[in-house]
Amino acid sequence: MMSRRRALTFLTLSVFGILAAYLYNNRKMTSTTKLVPAHSLAKGGAIVVGSGLAGLSAASQLVAHNVPVHLLERSPKPGGNSIKASSGINGAPTRYQLGSDIDFYDDTLKSAGKALATSRDKREKLISTLTNSSSSAVYWLVDEKGIDLSKVAQLGGHSKPRTHRGAGQTPPGASIVTTLLNSLKASPLFQLKTSCLVTKVLQTGGEVTGVEYSCEGEESKALHGPVVFASGGFAGDAEGLLAYYRPDLAGFPSTNDPRPGSQKLLTDVGAELIDMELVQVHPTGFVDPKNPSAPIKFLAAEVLRGEGGLLLHDDKRFFDELETRENVTNAIISNPATDASPRQWDVQLVLDEGVYNAAKSHIDFYLWKGLMRKIAAADLGPNALSTIQEYADAAAGRVADPFGRTSFANWTLTDVTPDSILYVGRVTPVVHFTMGGVVINEQSEVIKAGGEPIKGLWAAGEVTGGVHGGNRLGGSSLLECVVFGRIAGDRAASFFIESKQ
Repeated sequence: MMSRRRALTFLTLSVFGILAAYLYNNRKMTSTTKLVPAHSLAKGGAIVVGSGLAGLSAASQLVAHNVPVHLLERSPKPGGNSIKASSGINGAPTRYQLGSDIDFYDDTLKSAGKALATSRDKREKLISTLTNSSSSAVYWLVDEKGIDLSKVAQLGGHSKPRTHRGAGQTPPGASIVTTLLNSLKASPLFQLKTSCLVTKVLQTGGEVTGVEYSCEGEESKALHGPVVFASGGFAGDAEGLLAYYRPDLAGFPSTNDPRPGSQKLLTDVGAELIDMELVQVHPTGFVDPKNPSAPIKFLAAEVLRGEGGLLLHDDKRFFDELETRENVTNAIISNPATDASPRQWDVQLVLDEGVYNAAKSHIDFYLWKGLMRKIAAADLGPNALSTIQEYADAAAGRVADPFGRTSFANWTLTDVTPDSILYVGRVTPVVHFTMGGVVINEQSEVIKAGGEPIKGLWAAGEVTGGVHGGNRLGGSSLLECVVFGRIAGDRAASFFIESKQ
């Protein structure tokens, strides 16, 4: 028979054994759960969603602060729409401008239009951040990244030339994106995954803690850390968000590949939306003569008009070509559409040899693509010569322009004859950019209803709203990406570093 002492010892060991097993199993369950404590979120680095210029700018700042970056891109190739940008990036004042420029803020405010009637104070803070940071954004790209942005043009809605591009053959979007991407790829802190779709933003106790995502052909995975969203707009979401907020744009061609918007991922964690009905229809997308009914159009860069190009409808000018995109588009669509599917108009973009030489790299590409033709003036309509001569007289200062245009840049043709060389392409309005998105503040923090920021979440670029209002000035898309992308990267880096302490 077991002694009382031995029985007590056996009972004590059994209790300790059960307790040890419980603690072991509890620890194992805790280590495999998806619920990650907020204090340990950032150990693996920061997460950037989207590889356009906003995402690359954020990632560049994170790496500069020695923070590991996981960049997720849903497309097979990085670069987003930014890599296609061809007119340039705004900056004022810069050393490349010939005169002083203190009007960028006022021009942007004017361009925002009626949207300023709501949330004016918040919008003005965003516009102030955008314009006041513009020169440093250009210098960051030029001086730190080695990108040429020495040529300056005046685009529509701008009172002065302030849109910067390089003097070489490479368009500014491609030059900027490839330079930043190559710099990031050289860092051991940077990891890029393409063909990976973010399906959920993770949240713990009101704080964003990471994302769930799935790559093509793989199971769903999770990443934990602070998140910067730079996933772009919804101009290609023709059957979803675009149809919901702007059903009147059904049938318009677009410059965007078809894909759903990602704003819902952010509203699911409390983000507020703004300006979702404000969609920019760019006045000049090329109608390819080889496939005129294609729903996706190649953009005719605004720099073509900025360097002196003009627009003709039925052989006549009809508006100041350097007005805002919104106003030029409205002037075009006030006429009956030429085609119903897609809805498009027959407008001719006309350039002379002076404009060609100023934007040679662009125009040579369009000629190679078959989107423009080099012709004699006699090949245009019967009334076009007299119209172009009137424009040439205004450009030469012989008469005032009847539409109020004051800048003709590099147009040099003074006496138009049937043999005068011109460069011509058919253009039509195209859905191009969405000004609406999630609300952010000047620190790029995503804001929820009530005005409080969502901890652990930042956003930059076209996924956000409130920066541009009713119209985006040409050259301010790339600028927005750099300014707010860098801010988001800096803020996310500070958050990551603090979480490690």
